[in-house]
Amino acid sequence: MHRAVLENGGPVLRFDAPVQGDGGRATMPVVVNLFGTAERVAAGLGVTPEGIDDLGAFLAALRSPSPPDGLRDALSRWPMLKAALATRPKVLRRAPVQEVVAEGAEVDLGTLPVQTHWPGDAGPLITWPVVLTRPHGTAAGDAGRYNAGVYRAQVIGRDRVILRWLPHRGGAAHSRSWMQAGEAMPVAVVLGADPATLLSAALPLPETISELTFAGALAGAQPRLVPARTVPILVPAGAEIVIEGWVAPGETAPEGPFGDHTGYFNAAEPFPVMQVSAITHRRDPVYLSTYTGRPPDEPAIIGEVFNRLALPTIRAQVPEIRDVWLPPAACSYRMAVVSIDKRYPGQARRVMMALWGMLPQFSYTKLVVVVDTDIDLRSWDDIAWALATRMDPGRDLMLLEKTPMDYLDFASPEPGLAGKLGIDATTKIGAETTRDWGTVMRTDPADAAFAEALLGRIMPGSGQ
Repeated sequence: MHRAVLENGGPVLRFDAPVQGDGGRATMPVVVNLFGTAERVAAGLGVTPEGIDDLGAFLAALRSPSPPDGLRDALSRWPMLKAALATRPKVLRRAPVQEVVAEGAEVDLGTLPVQTHWPGDAGPLITWPVVLTRPHGTAAGDAGRYNAGVYRAQVIGRDRVILRWLPHRGGAAHSRSWMQAGEAMPVAVVLGADPATLLSAALPLPETISELTFAGALAGAQPRLVPARTVPILVPAGAEIVIEGWVAPGETAPEGPFGDHTGYFNAAEPFPVMQVSAITHRRDPVYLSTYTGRPPDEPAIIGEVFNRLALPTIRAQVPEIRDVWLPPAACSYRMAVVSIDKRYPGQARRVMMALWGMLPQFSYTKLVVVVDTDIDLRSWDDIAWALATRMDPGRDLMLLEKTPMDYLDFASPEPGLAGKLGIDATTKIGAETTRDWGTVMRTDPADAAFAEALLGRIMPGSGQ
């Protein structure tokens, strides 16, 4: 039902009494499709769809400050956001998320309506968890050092959860610091976080910016946190549910298989186990869920918005790039089409290498197609024409081997390592060719205007 509504740009859905596997009814409502449209993703970021580009410019200024005039311009558009980023979270003594508390023997993850999404899934999977961790040696009150990440969380018992974080993610880095000290790591899994917090946890923010602080900035309010009941972690006071617990050094369990965003089931692999010490929630909580699968799904829609947010950061580092499109059907980041303002031979290859090394997510982009600015890079017809008329396989392919790749991509010959292909589909200039290049045919503008006017007279319903 969720997928059918999402594919039609439909509303957020709330299931008040979803049927459980045993035929009974869950007492906790389930909400899905929160980020089912780009407009709702933008609203979660605190902007209109038209404001996404300005927010992207601000993120670029945070990541790599531009010269003073440019930085002042970016900050002038977001004075409240700048102030909010400098504001420390407000720590409360009591909070709605702790109206009901279950500790110790009372803990039972079965009270949550966690879905088993696909036939063949290993079990119930929490799909929108904001996992909060901090590095060893930091104080619980130093929320600015926290990492907030969205990781898969598999329920394997009444009080046990597998947390799937890959080695390059912030949660894994924090886990290593606690393991090196030989101590269990405190963890809080936040369910039903406000949209700004959830999206901030997924954003590629600079390492110096706290996701929790940035979420408060997006929401235009000071972040409101409360100490967790059984672990030294601060948690969002307004969340629906929080799962508290500890990850002991070396304790792992096989996670998966699960249907993933690639449209395939991934293989089972060992990941850390969290021993749950408490579950807290509002008096009448709702459970926020989603599914992951072959696009379209909510992560793919979020990815389209994040594509626009990332463009100013990309252009700040590679100015000749005019636009970047990550086709949702290609699992978002697996393929990129880039348009450039081409000025010299070899420029397309330089752009490919710059893109692969720029942001962590582009290290998983295994195909980059570079085109000229006259190509509509969101049109497969235009891309096919550029490939067919401006690319020669013997000259315009750049192939790399044994580069980093998502473990979920089993097309790669080795887990975590794969090749990359760059295709130069730009017009060839200078030393790139020894032949005269063809001239693109274009209709005379006066003839086009005449045809439009005439078409409007003979076909009134044509929209002209």
